[in-house]
Amino acid sequence: MYHRSIVFDCDGVILDSNRVKTEAFRQAALPYGSDAADALVAYHVAHGGVSRYAKFAHFLDALVPPGRTGPGLDELLARYAGAVRDGLLSCAIADGLAALREATPGVRWLVASGGDQAELREIFALRGIDGYFDGGIFGSPDTKDVILAREIEAGNITRPALFVGDSRYDHEAASRAGLDFIFIHGWSEFVGWTDYVAHHGLEKVHALSALMPGHVGTA
Repeated sequence: MYHRSIVFDCDGVILDSNRVKTEAFRQAALPYGSDAADALVAYHVAHGGVSRYAKFAHFLDALVPPGRTGPGLDELLARYAGAVRDGLLSCAIADGLAALREATPGVRWLVASGGDQAELREIFALRGIDGYFDGGIFGSPDTKDVILAREIEAGNITRPALFVGDSRYDHEAASRAGLDFIFIHGWSEFVGWTDYVAHHGLEKVHALSALMPGHVGTA
C-alpha cells in the first residue's frame, strides 16, 4: 500500500533518547526519595509515549508516599526539562532518516510525540532535521490522540497514512485514528513488545534504516 502521510514518534524512532528521558525522570523525582523516583521510572517505562505532564501528575497523585514533601508539578517539569535537554542534543539520530526522506518525495511527514512540542521544535532545528517534517512537529501538552485527530480533520494527515512508533500507546493511538502502523524495536523500552507485536500481527523493523519505500510506499 502506498502512503500519502507518515507520522513518526520521536523518542526511540527518530532519536535514541528513551534512556535519556528515563534518567531525566529519575533525576527530577529524586527530591522525593529514591523509592519514589524508582516508582516514577517504572511508571514511565510502562507508559511509553505518554506525555511528561500526565506522568508527573500521576506521580504526585499516586506515587509519592503520603506526607512526603517536594517540588510541585511546575518545578518537576522544569527539573526534567533541564536534565533532558543536553541528552537530546547529543543522542544519536536514526540512520537512514535522510535517505528515507529522499525516497518519499511525495509523502507528507509529521512528528507526533509525547515530548514537549516547543522543546521538540527547538531540538530538531538545532540538529538540522526539522526541514524533513513538512507536515509539522507536534507534541505535548496535546496527546497523540488529539494531535492525530486534529491534523486529520485539518487535512494535514491524508489517508492512507502510516504511524511509525515504538510503544503500545503509539499503536493504540494509530489504530484509533485509522492509520497503518510499523513498530520500531531497536531502541524501544517497551517490555514485552515481542508478544504484543505478534498478538496484533504488526509489521516490525529494527530501525528506520530498514524502513524504505518497499515498506512505506509512496504516493
